[in-house]
Amino acid sequence: MARVLSIATDLMLASRVDATLTAAGHHVVMAGSLEDAPLDEVELIVADLDAENPEALAGLGAPVLGYYSHVDVETRKVAEAAGVDLVVPRSRMARELPALVDQLLA
Repeated sequence: MARVLSIATDLMLASRVDATLTAAGHHVVMAGSLEDAPLDEVELIVADLDAENPEALAGLGAPVLGYYSHVDVETRKVAEAAGVDLVVPRSRMARELPALVDQLLA
């Protein structure tokens, strides 16, 4: 399976992403910020758009799944305009994470 980078500052959500993707057979690398991330070693990035600037995530060489609070429409717009590959509300990410990852890796 894929090597996935998870960027999040919310430890509860980060551990949920880790557990879900590990159970789906992926190897998850955790980082608190883009600066701490081993970008050359991953095939996909799952990022909390509250923790990272969406414009910094686009064009990193790996597809990016960005998630945001459903009430933060501006973050969604900025991420989509910046070229983040898939931008979804946090609730959808939590509910459909393995399928969303598979979609981006296909």
